[in-house]
Amino acid sequence: MKETIKRTTDRGRQAARKAVAAIPPKTRSQVQAAWNFIREPALTILLVFAATTAVARPYYVPSGSMEPTIQIGDELLTSKFAYGYSRYSLPFDIGPASPTRLLQRMPTRGDVIVFRLPRDTKQVYVKRLIGLPGDRIQMQDGNLWINDKRLALKSGGTGMVEGENGEMVAVPRFTETLPNGRTHEIFKMQWNGPLDNTKVYVVPPGHLFMMGDNRDNSLDSRVAPEDGGVGFVPMENLIGRADVVMGSVDYLNAHSLLEWPAELRVARLMKPVR
Repeated sequence: MKETIKRTTDRGRQAARKAVAAIPPKTRSQVQAAWNFIREPALTILLVFAATTAVARPYYVPSGSMEPTIQIGDELLTSKFAYGYSRYSLPFDIGPASPTRLLQRMPTRGDVIVFRLPRDTKQVYVKRLIGLPGDRIQMQDGNLWINDKRLALKSGGTGMVEGENGEMVAVPRFTETLPNGRTHEIFKMQWNGPLDNTKVYVVPPGHLFMMGDNRDNSLDSRVAPEDGGVGFVPMENLIGRADVVMGSVDYLNAHSLLEWPAELRVARLMKPVR
């Protein structure tokens, strides 16, 4: 049997050599020249495709729901390997739907996460992870409660929040401490707004609870999908963890493309996302 397979393989190789030899030298030369011409661009495209699929990908932020942590115009570098991979890690969302992820790792409370909006997976959102599966989340008088404990808030003076019309407004800034000890800054302008007193949200298995740091200007998991909000986010919808601000341009205050270089926020270049 092995001898038969060997003879068949040898005949196949000989046939392939004859087929190549039958190609006119000029045609072979043209094919080789074409391959030499496209080889490096093709390899570059392949490497970029592999990197954006498996390693990291940039995302542009057009809204201010995560101010002061992330500003309008920031370009985020997102680590796609942080939580494993789902169909939303792949170009064109190819792959089967699944409640679990390949090489899945549970996010850490306080991570800033880029994800697909559950009610419209064509949209990409970025929010901070507040609640893990089984957590009880509630807002009372503008304060965040997790598992029946109110989170500590420390006043940090004021900060400038940018509206989506480019207008800058000074608002109170606070440092919030999560149950695991991680801290982050938030903006809080009022304490009796429509999202400042909520029901208790119990995060279901395989889902996460997300909130924006600009607490009074964020449609997040506090708002149900049927009301235009985010609701609970399935683990499958995660794209990756936002780690670094690669660049930032305040295009809202630029009146033309020629003014964009002047609106570059140099201080935010390669700024870690905390």
